[in-house]
Amino acid sequence: MELPAVKWINELKSLFFNQMYETNGHMVYEEVVGNLLSEIKALFGLEEVTLYRWNDWKQQLYAEVSTNHGYKDSFEDSYVLCMNFEALLHKRVFYSDFPMKEFKKYSLILPMRDHRQALGLLAILEKEGTNLPAYGSGYWEEVASECLKLIQAASSVSKIVAEEKRYKQLFRVTEKFHSSMSMDAVLGEIISTLKEVYPSFTYYLLLSHDNNHENLPIKDLEYDSENVAAMQAYVAGNIQFEDSLAERKSVLYAPLKGKQGVYGVLQVIAQDTLVFPKNEVEFITLLANTAGSALENAQLYQQSKRLISDLQLINETSHRLNSNLRLSETMNYMKEQIRKSFKAEEIGFVMITNAETETAVLGSTDFFQTAGAREYVTYVRQKISKEKDSLFIGDLRLQCPEKEIKYRSIMAVPMVQSDDLRGFALVMHREPYYFSFEMFKLLQSLIHHSTLALANSMLREELEKMVITDHLTGLYSRSYLDERLQESMKIDEEGTFILIDIDNFKIVNDTYGHQTGDDVIIQVANLIKSNIRDTDVGARWGGEELAIYLPRVSLEIGVSIAERLLFKVASMAEPKVTISCGVSYWKNSRVDSAKELFRRADEALYRAKNSGKNKVLVQ
Repeated sequence: MELPAVKWINELKSLFFNQMYETNGHMVYEEVVGNLLSEIKALFGLEEVTLYRWNDWKQQLYAEVSTNHGYKDSFEDSYVLCMNFEALLHKRVFYSDFPMKEFKKYSLILPMRDHRQALGLLAILEKEGTNLPAYGSGYWEEVASECLKLIQAASSVSKIVAEEKRYKQLFRVTEKFHSSMSMDAVLGEIISTLKEVYPSFTYYLLLSHDNNHENLPIKDLEYDSENVAAMQAYVAGNIQFEDSLAERKSVLYAPLKGKQGVYGVLQVIAQDTLVFPKNEVEFITLLANTAGSALENAQLYQQSKRLISDLQLINETSHRLNSNLRLSETMNYMKEQIRKSFKAEEIGFVMITNAETETAVLGSTDFFQTAGAREYVTYVRQKISKEKDSLFIGDLRLQCPEKEIKYRSIMAVPMVQSDDLRGFALVMHREPYYFSFEMFKLLQSLIHHSTLALANSMLREELEKMVITDHLTGLYSRSYLDERLQESMKIDEEGTFILIDIDNFKIVNDTYGHQTGDDVIIQVANLIKSNIRDTDVGARWGGEELAIYLPRVSLEIGVSIAERLLFKVASMAEPKVTISCGVSYWKNSRVDSAKELFRRADEALYRAKNSGKNKVLVQ
């Protein structure tokens, strides 16, 4: 049987180029090669024709295209391991004598090789009655050569189209990278691109900074890691490879490099690969470099936003603190700003009142009013006093292993005015390493800018307290009591007023002297302060006369408070003295006035002193 080989090959070439023209070069490689194999099968009346391609970097011979639609199941995973394929091709044509057991079923094996390397083989299974050797080895060599040219042409066009598609994809990814200033978006796009381009590869992003990116294959890049190749890529900024013959895999480490530094490493793992393919290295390098620049831009953008936000916070806080807020308002505002910015669990503002005493002022969280806070406050004060600097502790438990530590993350910033330590701000969280160093620097700036305003608020309240406070007893002045009582009569439903006089006070002065007389007044004033609420008003009425106003307190309770005070003065004062009390009460401010309330209490006190003293009477 004679076959016009030249005419047949030209027809196949014509078919191939027509397909390429019709699809504008974007034809499917397997479709073109499949048509070629089908033509061979039809022309020779064959059972099966299969093209096996050699993958040098995987050291595999795999079934690429076949007229047998179940060919991919003929061998496990459709490939054959072969460590030295080149050496097997010692003949141009094999008639059922190819030296690999997997190919014993084939009647004819045509090696496909050019002058540089072995590319694969064409495996042919004939039907019964077909005599392929009759055509001669030279004929089959010519067929193999021309088929190889056609396959290489199809492969070249396919590669060009694939490369074009790939670099269009890289261009699209680059546009996406630089259109987003989000770190999450950039990292997500890297992974999305790798999944699309290399579906069979495994990949990880090894990042050098704190990350909480969910649903992304991200690992921390540990500086003490045993992964030398990864660290070398990060430190040197160059592509690194890690090949394993035993595990049959090749790993590439590409640095995510920007102009100012390296921000991580892209790890790509190619399974069943002995050497990473060079054309893939180039693409992955371009992707990693583009991603590194985008990460750098996103990071710089986020840093700029954070700096602007920090400056706005400091500016707004300074403005509010210098707007004549009261101390309690100032501290509450500071607490809310810190809670909002740092997500802290406990926030304390500790003022140092003398060499041994620290006081948590209003505005601190409730924890600082408990005994459990004392350990933290004492520890921080000792450290700040010794080191003369702010504290940034990631895990307090490591520094105090013998103690039961609840709050492990601590930031503390001293409040210094005119080189004097006035106090410190203490911010805590129970999780270790909860606060970042950026948070610490922001807290420092916030407290340093606020210290003067806080000191001014404290000084203003001290001055105000001096104006409304009696300097001898520490009780409020009579004018302040008048003011509070009038306010109470406008907004409250009832109130009780107690007027107090120290019995036989002239005798005390004459017997013990005026200094002792002052001490007696102070003792009675201290007993008053210890027996009334913060909302009550204890005042010095004049001379040895003192007064108490109890807003929203009934007459019965007011009388019981006066009687308790009567008993305590008699039993605790030194030298021994007694007091007399006159009590008055109001329940409807439209009937009573402050002046009337004072008059009735004064009358009751007068009757008490003239009826034996050391008693409580109500008018």
